[in-house]
Amino acid sequence: MAETSRCSRMVALHLAVAAATPLCPAQAGTATIGRTWPIAEPDAMAEIEARAAKQPKDMARNFGPRSAWSAMQAASLGITTQARTRSVVPFYTLDFDIKLPDGTMLYPKGYTFNPLTYVSLPQRLVIVHPRDLGWAIRVARSADFILLTAGDALALGEKVGRPLFILEERVKGRLGLTVAPVIVAQAKQRLLLQEIVPTTGQRGEAQ
Repeated sequence: MAETSRCSRMVALHLAVAAATPLCPAQAGTATIGRTWPIAEPDAMAEIEARAAKQPKDMARNFGPRSAWSAMQAASLGITTQARTRSVVPFYTLDFDIKLPDGTMLYPKGYTFNPLTYVSLPQRLVIVHPRDLGWAIRVARSADFILLTAGDALALGEKVGRPLFILEERVKGRLGLTVAPVIVAQAKQRLLLQEIVPTTGQRGEAQ
């Protein structure tokens, strides 16, 4: 474990140094050392656009209505009936080894850690049933993610003029979600789950 801690500190130090190092002076960016060749690879965006242009215009028909797409199936939750706030520590267990290029073990399979020890989440998750979307739009900050427990997130997003997402089963499980509306926000090394009961007047149901 001492070796693991030492390696962890090395990686953290390297990342910190890379982040703190200023960009090279302009003159260094224009210097040419050695022989040069033109880029042979095609432009990625041009290639994507060319392939997209060859697809049938009615290709969407092959997939059927969006409501039947597995990728659009949201995880269901109950309805919040009592306001409360609880906390969750989103521990994660590695299912594979992480090694340095020289083969030194950094984190072994089975290592359990709290990701919030290393990262900060600037945005909140506002998770709602479609009937509470109007309320979510009013309480969500510009950086927050609004997740729906049902409905067509793409169509509703176009209607309200804001990106919306579906609640995935893995997110529901990781956060221990049971009801909505709920606002998830980081508080140091924990996640606070604020389960809220909007009043009828606050809901502003989106159809």
